[in-house]
Amino acid sequence: MKRTLKYLAGAAVTAAVAGMATMSYAAPHDTAGRATHSATVTAAAPAAAPAAAKKHALTPRIVEPGERVTGAPGFELWLTPEGKHWTTPDMPEGQFRSVVDGNIDLSSPGVSVQSEGTPERVHLSGLYYGGKGTASVVELETQAGPLRGELLELPGRPGWGVWYAVADPVPNDGSWNFVSEVTVRNTKGKVYASLSLR
Repeated sequence: MKRTLKYLAGAAVTAAVAGMATMSYAAPHDTAGRATHSATVTAAAPAAAPAAAKKHALTPRIVEPGERVTGAPGFELWLTPEGKHWTTPDMPEGQFRSVVDGNIDLSSPGVSVQSEGTPERVHLSGLYYGGKGTASVVELETQAGPLRGELLELPGRPGWGVWYAVADPVPNDGSWNFVSEVTVRNTKGKVYASLSLR
């Protein structure tokens, strides 16, 4: 009986995670690094989780090396032991951000941001790494208000993962920094890693 209840609680957590809305902002940048669009975010509220699921904190989606995740049409992400890979409609051959080339210190908390966009949507993603505990959620502060994205990690607790989110673009309001802060929290609600762009 205990095994059945444990399985049902795990299934409730899985259902709650699957019901969360994927959202993001990513402003395309010109060659000088300036954002050419800002974005607003609309998403359905997550479905209410059963009482059993509320006892368990959300954790990243575990993906196999090379397993592709579609963040939005034309935007795909996948992880390998070497780092983050992603495609956009303009760069279907893919891009790469290494976690082993010495440019990031996996022993210190950190978050990175990459942004791409099309006339229909913008995509924001990045690495998170080096924090204490298990990453649980990513929260973004934007000009359109707060929003959440999704987390991905490889099996075996590698000490890093990828976050992403998607939003609809709006005409440029003159601001270069639509996203002002990215915070990844652990399962206890404490800051795993953060980045302020203010």
